[in-house]
Formats: sequence, structure tokens, C-alpha cells
Amino acid sequence: EVQLVESGGGLVQAGGSLRLSCAASGFTFDGNVIGWFRQALGKEREGISCISSSDGSTKNADSVKGRFTISSDNAKNTVYLQMNSLKPEDTAVYYCAARFGRQLAMNPYRYAYWGQGTQVTVSS
Repeated sequence: EVQLVESGGGLVQAGGSLRLSCAASGFTFDGNVIGWFRQALGKEREGISCISSSDGSTKNADSVKGRFTISSDNAKNTVYLQMNSLKPEDTAVYYCAARFGRQLAMNPYRYAYWGQGTQVTVSS
């Protein structure tokens, strides 16, 4: 059974940092893509970053470039999202998701497996 478990969310002041983790199990981690998404209250789910575990290539949304960094530890089947210089508009539930294959994608409909989400709240 494919499982994705996010952790690391919380409450932080604007300008602060958080590191989210996504622990994956139930599938061959290497050779697939893990993405991070977020959904703010009343808004659609937004793709923010994804990584190919096979070659480490990444793709990031313009809204987080220069502030968020995605990385992968294949030995631990874990993907991280380091979030720096957080802003109140980054407040959302953050989800990680997996899609089989090597092609990076930011569209949530291209991901078949999802974690339960972790809340990130940035106060002003």
C-alpha cells in the first residue's frame, strides 16, 4: 500500500523558516516523482515544487522560487521542503504527492497518491 506521511508543519512568524518532510512507503521510491502542493482556505490546490528521485531534477512555482528548496534522501525514502522567508500568504495545508515515472509535473491531477497534509500558518 502506497503511503505518504507529511510532518513539520506549524505556526511561524513572517520571515521564519520551517522544514516539511514527506516519508514515503509502499512503492519503489527511486525513479518516481514527489511533489509538494498547498491549498489555502477557499482556494484551489497549487503545485509549488516537485523532484525526480532518479536524477534530482526539480521544478518550482514562481511564488516560492528563491525561498523554498525541495530535496530528496532516497536512502530514507523521504522528500523535504525547506521553506525560508515565510510570508502570511504561504499559510495553507501542505500536501506531498507521488506520481510514477520520471516526468516532473506541477498539476495535481497528474498525481495518484497523496498524504493527509500538514498545516502551515504564518503570522504577520
